[in-house]
Amino acid sequence: MNYKKDEVTNLLNTKCMNVFGCSIDDATEKQAYKTLCYVVKDLLAEKRSKFAKQYKEKEGKQVYYMSMEFLVGTSLRNNLYNLGMESVFKSALKQKKIDINSLYAMEPDAGLGNGGLGRLASCYMDAMTSLGMMGTGFSIRYEFGIFKQKIVDGWQMEFPDNWLEMGDVWLNRREDESFIIKFGGTLKEEWTDGKLKVTHENYQPVMAVPYDMYISGYDTDAVNKLVLWSAKSPNNLDMTAFSRGEYVRSLEENTMAEVISKILYPADDHIEGKRLRIKQQYLLVSASLQSILLKHIKKYKTLDNLPDKVAIHINDTHPALCVPELTRILIDEYGYDWDKAWDIVTRTLTYTNHTVMSEALERWPESLFSAELPRIYQIVLEINRRLVQKLNEVYPGDIAKIEYMSPVAHGEVRMANLCLAACHKVNGVSKLHSDILINSIFKDYYNIEPDKFTNVTNGIAYRRWLCQSNPELASLIKNLIGDKFVHDATALEGLLKYKGDKNVLESLQKIKLVKKQALAKYISHANGINVDPSSIFDVQIKRLHEYKRQLLNVLQILHMYNVIKDNPNADITPRTFVFAAKASAGYMMAKQIIRLISAVADLVDSDAAVRDKIKVVFIEDYKVSLAEIIIPAAEISEQISIAGKEASGTGNMKLMINGAVTLGTLDGANVEICEQVGKDNIFLFGMTAPEVEELWRKGYNPNFFVTPELKRVLDMLTSGILGTRFEDISKSLLTNSFGTADAYMTIADFESYRQAQERVGKEYLNRDKFTDMSLVNIAKAGIFSADRAVKEYADNIWNIKL
Repeated sequence: MNYKKDEVTNLLNTKCMNVFGCSIDDATEKQAYKTLCYVVKDLLAEKRSKFAKQYKEKEGKQVYYMSMEFLVGTSLRNNLYNLGMESVFKSALKQKKIDINSLYAMEPDAGLGNGGLGRLASCYMDAMTSLGMMGTGFSIRYEFGIFKQKIVDGWQMEFPDNWLEMGDVWLNRREDESFIIKFGGTLKEEWTDGKLKVTHENYQPVMAVPYDMYISGYDTDAVNKLVLWSAKSPNNLDMTAFSRGEYVRSLEENTMAEVISKILYPADDHIEGKRLRIKQQYLLVSASLQSILLKHIKKYKTLDNLPDKVAIHINDTHPALCVPELTRILIDEYGYDWDKAWDIVTRTLTYTNHTVMSEALERWPESLFSAELPRIYQIVLEINRRLVQKLNEVYPGDIAKIEYMSPVAHGEVRMANLCLAACHKVNGVSKLHSDILINSIFKDYYNIEPDKFTNVTNGIAYRRWLCQSNPELASLIKNLIGDKFVHDATALEGLLKYKGDKNVLESLQKIKLVKKQALAKYISHANGINVDPSSIFDVQIKRLHEYKRQLLNVLQILHMYNVIKDNPNADITPRTFVFAAKASAGYMMAKQIIRLISAVADLVDSDAAVRDKIKVVFIEDYKVSLAEIIIPAAEISEQISIAGKEASGTGNMKLMINGAVTLGTLDGANVEICEQVGKDNIFLFGMTAPEVEELWRKGYNPNFFVTPELKRVLDMLTSGILGTRFEDISKSLLTNSFGTADAYMTIADFESYRQAQERVGKEYLNRDKFTDMSLVNIAKAGIFSADRAVKEYADNIWNIKL
């Protein structure tokens, strides 16, 4: 879009006058921010209208991407960058004495996601749009996101994240296109002309109201949509109860409905939490599928060709109810018989598995499932019956195997098995992860239908994480190799010819220092801690979970503390350890680990003998906009999960493309990062996935791996030196009462990790050599582009020609 400064000024003035009744000159800062957002949204709407019309005329196939979360981050700068209009808007606003950076700072992160799963979904929406593909994302409009994290005396506290107060400027409400979702109730069955008709009665209706958010792409005519569903009752007020003076009760029905879209991932360690999660997942799936099919039949007058024109993608198990719900709609609302409906379902749906962690392969109590979703339960039972019949032919008499593969068994409904039973393609998200799926947890399905399984290694929206988050580095790269990499990330390999070039290495070092100084300034303001930008910035930023092993990192820091205390003149390269993570509200061990990190930070900072060598910082309320500050400043990227547990990771890719060197195990996409950069440009440690499995098979006892140095560290957890005694953490590592001590082998990998950290310190002293490692990582990061990943989905899974 080519607009001149005067034209942009007119757009801003007109919009400000129409919305706020004043010119942009007289607007408050908040009014100026909203005006700018509204103008940008209008520009996106114009592009969207043209793109949708062209795609409709072509009758092209399109993707519907179902995900419980989309970690969009902030939209204003991203949209202006993608539209190629950031400079003209900046200039127009500057003429009005308005700093565009101040407006950027006002925007909250959209409260629509939590971690890597949601950020990946957003990266893929960005890539689909940049590639000119028609793609629609579906999720829930969470009123308060997951939560706003505050650290109080070392303890994580959760507060509502009221992001919509400033973030709703990007949303278009379409209440006239709402759908009714049915919960609970009873079923009435009637046979008519040899067909079974099922009527759902006495149900609790909830209205799903759609809100559209436009998704821009870089240098493209395309604009896609993220459709977010909000829950409300069709009956806003019970007038009978109100007339009786029962004012609270008169609003009860609407309040109970609205709870569904209040919070992302409510704690489900109790039955009400589980009930709410099922309702969230069904509302997302049912409303989205009703919308898709209504739009399709309006255009084509039939659903017979649905698989030819539509690919519906299930992102992890949360939207797995797509399987029975699509079957239900085809049978109950469009009159298909079972066999024809199932044929359409299986050719339309695809599924990405994101984890081998058993708790994430969702299972619901059968009693709860049947009570909340009686018709869906009925259909799941039929899917299960037919599958078991098929499995008995393949694995005759093997009851244990058949039960393991069944969607319904042992009083549970298993969501991953539903996807495996129905989807025509199933993929893992890294080579190692996909190998584990077909050789382990999904092996029995793979043996029946090997062609169903494939791999698509994750990718990132690198233009956001490099060009927008680190413009200094992007500018240097353009000067060195041109700007082809902005459209084709593999062009970054052109940087390899500058390996060993002292001038280039010096430029990289200067840019890294600028970004470290920016992060240091943020830390000083947010945490009240002054960190040394000349120290190594060692970063671990990801969801707080035991398998991510933030605990391993902390134990090693305590070891470094002991080394310095024993010998204040020890040859230790100064290090700043940066942590940022949210722990699930009901995950007490993860919260204890945050508390431990905070305690270690206090211990180190209060000790004059140590604090000049080590700093430990936990930055609260981790989110996309904070990652955009941390990642460009990082020099060491901690990717230290136990081998075989991390499906892929995407943080490792974002850190890599900004020049951080990975310190990690051969887990997830670290394997492919190592293949790209070579072992000389990564710090590897720890057991491999087969070695982990072998140790478990033999019988793992962490006490056999406790060295004198580690024992001293472990004793610190309970001695009181940290101000708090961390008995629970100590027991989890050594004497777990459930019979599985150190479930993620932190103790077994400690010594190897300690040695790797020593190598980091020594290598860093040779600044040119370390910067060469950084350069190689940037140059080889192109393969991890979301553009590449989406092209693979299009070619191998969705059958879409780009």
